[in-house]
Amino acid sequence: MTVPVPEPGAQLDDESLIAAWRASGDEAAAAELVRRHTQSVARFLAGAGAGEDTEDLVQEAFFRAFRKIETWRGGASFRTWVMTIGANALKDLRRRTQRRTVLSLAERDAPDTRHDPEGEAVAGDQAARLAAAVVRLPPMQRDVFLLRAQQGRPYQEIAAALDTTEGAARVHYHHAVRRLKQAMEGGHHA
Repeated sequence: MTVPVPEPGAQLDDESLIAAWRASGDEAAAAELVRRHTQSVARFLAGAGAGEDTEDLVQEAFFRAFRKIETWRGGASFRTWVMTIGANALKDLRRRTQRRTVLSLAERDAPDTRHDPEGEAVAGDQAARLAAAVVRLPPMQRDVFLLRAQQGRPYQEIAAALDTTEGAARVHYHHAVRRLKQAMEGGHHA
């Protein structure tokens, strides 16, 4: 395989960078892929409920991706592929630790004594309720929702990344949105 040599000042696309990594272990190519996609992968994992483990999971996602780069087929973007690997790393972490965050009623009902005005408090409460509702979604619905709503990925790419069909991805997204609306309206729990 010949690796394309870019014109001076030209920027290689992800596929060319991956080819350079595969061909010769080009560390600059790998570093550029990490630089391009770290923020998106971190946002995705944080939205999926990674919390304080987000940074470690981002590193784990890229570590796993480069370790098995030969399996990347290009059906989904590299970014979406790494997000899927990150989601799997998060699932693995949850299985290993099986931790449950429990807040006592006293902690949950304690008034916030910070300087938040009422409008900020209401917005913060809504954001917290939405984040909690997203975390409670079934895994496939959550992953499809985050890839579509947060990352703007097309259904075809989501389907390839999550090993499902485009139609199933659309259905999962629809159900996720319906559950989240119900949770925000306070009518039903997601």
